[in-house]
This record gives sequence, structure tokens and C-alpha cells, in this order.
Amino acid sequence: MSATAESTKENTADVTSLRENGPRVYDSIVDLMASVHNPTPMVRVSARTNPNENLDLLLKLEGYNPFGSIKDRAARFMLDGLELEDGQVIAEPTAGNTGIALTALANTRNVPIEIAVPDGTPEEKKTMLKFLGAELIEVEDEACPLFPTEGARGVVKSLVESPALEGRYVSPNQYESELNVEAHYRTTGPEIWRQTAGEIDYFFASVGTGGTITGAGRYLKERNPAIRIIAVEPASRQHRLSGIKKISDLPDEHFPKILDRELLDGIVSVSDEDAFKAGIHLARTEGIMVGPTTGAVLHAALEQGIPAGRAVLIACDTATKYLSDYADFLDR
Repeated sequence: MSATAESTKENTADVTSLRENGPRVYDSIVDLMASVHNPTPMVRVSARTNPNENLDLLLKLEGYNPFGSIKDRAARFMLDGLELEDGQVIAEPTAGNTGIALTALANTRNVPIEIAVPDGTPEEKKTMLKFLGAELIEVEDEACPLFPTEGARGVVKSLVESPALEGRYVSPNQYESELNVEAHYRTTGPEIWRQTAGEIDYFFASVGTGGTITGAGRYLKERNPAIRIIAVEPASRQHRLSGIKKISDLPDEHFPKILDRELLDGIVSVSDEDAFKAGIHLARTEGIMVGPTTGAVLHAALEQGIPAGRAVLIACDTATKYLSDYADFLDR
């Protein structure tokens, strides 16, 4: 075949591919949100990290969402569910990722937003929120607060409920919104089921609000009750794993309201040291750059002693939001 004929054949193939797959030109950044038909990718963890050849570990890379984390999903569902009136302002407490997603989405709708964060939130997340134009309220708060009426959540609650503000503020309230759960029931869970063709034995996810593990876990359990749903938490209430919560031994009044504990087949506690080291190891052996919370999930899966099967692990975001925190662990 001549060079000209070969070139023509390649061009025809390219045009055919575009027609079948679409030109991937979008009208809005929102159109890039993950869905069953546009899932976030999965990457298999290699033997350099996972020495058990009978255990297939798949990382679902949620950092590929347009605003950089799995929280994009819940943010969109919750914002779609808000009935905003002219002049109202969105207010939300967050460890960062939900706030980033809500702010970016609010920008596409020309809606003002104020975000309350604990003062220990990674500087990268604070900077990103300011970059997006959010009015940032930094509150002295624990990374794993016990009382929902205090700290960042308490500040937003007072804004929303204050009679003097006359309904100026409205909150999606990720900690109690069933739309948070629905987002993962309708997207994350079905994506995992389709991407694995139903061949999944374990599902690992960290617990913050409980939306991800409840929504995706519920969907997966409905398809196959034998799938084990494993929650990953920090080893202590005083920790540096932004966005997740220690749920073991919590009294009922402080337990995350949307977390369905009946779905959980196990809870694994992971220390900061093990979580950050696992994240660093993954970057240096696999080239996969994830946040320390994903490091905790990976460590939990590797340390469970699972003899065989397939496990899907939620990699909720990327390392770029935690580089200042990672710096403290690089030379250990």
C-alpha cells in the first residue's frame, strides 16, 4: 500500500472514530461530570504495591472529575435540588472538596457562595477556594469534630437559621442531605458495577459524611449481597486525614446521619503515618498521585489479608491538594 493510501485509510479511521465517539467538545464544564456513560477511570494496582497475585485491586480515580474529587457528584445533585430565590447565598461547611465543587458549580450559575472550613484545612484547598472566588470563613475547628452544632457546621447553621438574616442563606447540608447518598447510588455504584462487569467482591471507601459508602455500597449490595463493604476511618479523632471521620464508638447522636451502618461489613482504622506513607509509595511505584485519605484506603485493603478476589477502592482525589501536608512525611 502506498504512503498516500495508508494516510487516507488512517484519516478515514479517525473520522469514523469521531463519529462514533463524539468530538468531545462540551458546552459547559458541568458536562464533564462523571456518569454511567462517562465513568471515572479505574487503574489496577501492580505487583510492586500489591504482592498478592490472587487479589485484584482496582483504584477508581475520582480526581478525574472536573473539579478534582468524588465530591463533585454530590455537589451537583445537592445544588440541583436547591430551590434558590433571587439574592440568596449558598453557605456550606466543608473540609474542602465539597466546597470546591459547590463553588465551581455555583460560578457556572452566577450564584454567590460562602464556605466555612476548619482552620486546619490544607492550605492548597483554602487557596483553591479563594481562587474560585468563594467567600471563605475559617473557623477554629477539629478535623474530626464531634458536635455538629459547633465549628464550621455551627457557623453555617447560624447563618441559615438566623431570623435577622431573613432567609438570605441556604445550605445544601452535605452531612444530612439524602441527595448526597443518591448521587452515589445513581452514578458511583452503577459505574463500578459496569466497569467490573459485576465481578467485585470488596468495596473500600473512607467515611466522611457517609454519602459515598452508603450510596455506592447500597447499589452494589442490591446487585450482589455477598459484596463486602469496608469503611476506612482515621485511627484517632486527632488526625490529618482531611475530610474523613472516626466513626467507631460514636454515640448515636453524633453518628453521621446519612451513613447506613447496616451496610458495613467492617471498619478499618488507619494511622496518619500509614496513610501518608501508602500515598507516597503509590506515587513512587505506580506514578498515581492521590491524597492521603486514598493512602489510608489502600493501606486498609492491603492489610486485610484478603486471600483472593477483586476489590474496588475509592481514590477520592489527587495529591495536589495535600502537598504541604505530604512534605512532613517525605523524609520519614
